[in-house]
Amino acid sequence: MQRTLLVALSLTCFASPLHADQQLLRPPAVPLVTHDPYFSIWSVSDRLADCWPRHWTGAVNALSSMVRVDGKTYRLMGPEPNDVPPATQRSLRVLPTRTIYQFEAGGVLLDLTFCSPLLPDDLDILSRPVSYLTWTARSQDAREHEVAVYYDNSAELVVNQPDQQVTWSQPTLDGLAVIKIGSVEQPVLAKDGDNLRIDWGYLYVAAPADQSPRMAVAAHESARRGFAANGRIPAEDDARKPRAANDDWPVCACVLDLGRVGSQPQSRWLMLAYDDLYSIQYLKKNLRPWWRRNGIDAPALLAAAHKDYPDLSRRAAAFDDELMADLRQVGGPEYADLCAMAYREAIAAHKLAASADGVPLLFSKECFSNGCIATVDVMYPASPIFMLFSRDLLEASFKPVCIYARQSGRWPFKFAPHDLGRYPKANGQVYGGREASEENQMPVEECGNLLIMAAALAQIDGRIDALNEELNLLGDWAVYLKNKGLDPENQLCTDDFAGHLAHNANLSVKAIVALGCYAKMCQMKGQTQRADEYRRLAESFAAKWVDLAADGDHYRLAFDKPGTWSQKYNLVWDTLLDLNLFPKKVAQTEIAYYKTKLQPFGLPLDNRKLYTKTDWEVWTATLASSRADFDVLMKPLYAFVSQTPKRVPLSDWYWTQNAQWRGFQARPVIGGVFIKMLSDPQIWAKWAKRAKSQASAKPVQP
Repeated sequence: MQRTLLVALSLTCFASPLHADQQLLRPPAVPLVTHDPYFSIWSVSDRLADCWPRHWTGAVNALSSMVRVDGKTYRLMGPEPNDVPPATQRSLRVLPTRTIYQFEAGGVLLDLTFCSPLLPDDLDILSRPVSYLTWTARSQDAREHEVAVYYDNSAELVVNQPDQQVTWSQPTLDGLAVIKIGSVEQPVLAKDGDNLRIDWGYLYVAAPADQSPRMAVAAHESARRGFAANGRIPAEDDARKPRAANDDWPVCACVLDLGRVGSQPQSRWLMLAYDDLYSIQYLKKNLRPWWRRNGIDAPALLAAAHKDYPDLSRRAAAFDDELMADLRQVGGPEYADLCAMAYREAIAAHKLAASADGVPLLFSKECFSNGCIATVDVMYPASPIFMLFSRDLLEASFKPVCIYARQSGRWPFKFAPHDLGRYPKANGQVYGGREASEENQMPVEECGNLLIMAAALAQIDGRIDALNEELNLLGDWAVYLKNKGLDPENQLCTDDFAGHLAHNANLSVKAIVALGCYAKMCQMKGQTQRADEYRRLAESFAAKWVDLAADGDHYRLAFDKPGTWSQKYNLVWDTLLDLNLFPKKVAQTEIAYYKTKLQPFGLPLDNRKLYTKTDWEVWTATLASSRADFDVLMKPLYAFVSQTPKRVPLSDWYWTQNAQWRGFQARPVIGGVFIKMLSDPQIWAKWAKRAKSQASAKPVQP
């Protein structure tokens, strides 16, 4: 009965791509297992069997799968054994929480679905580091076929470098067959930096016992060639342990028999999970991952994920279907594909941890940039995905920075910090002048970012009281912008790769909008006099800005540089947050001018270089008052996504003339592409209301 139910669910929730909407954009990299900056695995080829999946950093995280049909073996995932032919890959569909491949082999159609149920209305589920892999087979030639599937992953998933020692076991858990593997050293939170993989905690491969899985840890050739030759893997785990991950490459192997498969689909599934024990070091204290805060351990995690598979399958499919429909309505089918590719990437560039008093704290990683943690000018472009789906996650990203600036005793300045350290250690700013000097800071940038995020946080549900502890801090930052924001000094902004720039017109827009945001928050708090003061100030600054930046048929990059231009992406909040500080003609003038500056693969960031930022392009396109203009500005970006030769998770920094990668990949900021959804008030309100608050204090186990 249970097996019949699961087959029915696989039909409903892991439907064949042939019955789904066509994939219009080619993913530069395909999300497979995506949870956090350490547990993030991608396919970097058009066909899943062409090369090994990789960690987002580019290091191989080998996953393998084969199918055996009537005694003949075909590869589904991974290039080995190289004498085993690949199955014909018929289609690929990337959805927000699921990736679905369909293959044809030996008269059988087989769907392989990767599901990471990152459901934003449920922090307990979203924070679980568990992905489901489901194989669903059915005959396509009116005959029955004997079918079995094979899966393995290498020990590369649990080490930073492949020469590190690993060990393994098969723990006993009710209802599950389980393999556990991890490094011998277990250096918990010992290293910080950018191009790193996790080498502490434990990876689990678990399959329901009622599927009669055969599991073993074995040398890669022994496991893969054994299945390819006769459908078997070693009966016992390899006893030669511990050993280096690259010493005859031990793999966690699993065989699942589907039996005789006819026209009625048959399914089997397993779970891939990672327990990192501790996730983040914040102000010198090690924090548990959110899912572990009440004493739950890995066995309990696996048991819950096993039990919830049918429900989470339904919920993930329903979430994907509804979200894709709304994305198409707001921005069109290609925009829907873009956001589907961005969804798991953006969330997996964060880690949700629990504070000592059980409050959720969300930490971003500045991936493939400098590895900073909780970077404010990364949080800001990432924030639209959280503004849309989860007020709690938006607040959880905002809160660690405010606590650091307000009560740590570490931050001495009256402007906002840039970062909290280098991932996974959030112990104090490491960028620019650090905590000692104002040199190479981003004061206007970061003050503006946090004030805008705070206003959005308050607007989502009108809960200005949730910001009570931060109002004095926000006031300090508003004063800074009052004094320095209209005509910024020679400062860095978030586009720091372009260098310092004085009189930056787009940075000035951010400061003006942020002052309007502060006035709005004061009004919500009942501080009418202060609200009026800052509203008048923002209005007067906006009027001055129009004169300072005007340059004929557009507005300048810098007030003192005629003949220049730049994307004014910060202006988008004037409309989205109902501030209405700037004349409508400013956005209209800029959009008309941008259409004359388009390159084959996008709109350059400004006149200095032909590179651009993916997130800012979507913000700029959202300034358009018509869907037609939005589509015109987005079309070259869609071309970049489909044609870029660099096979990495969506980059946010590339060359617009040739679609070449300039830098950055897998970064949180890709969540910014959801900003167009905020331009539809009904859509925004619908999704924002879905999230049930889970931010109340709960006990945390040490």
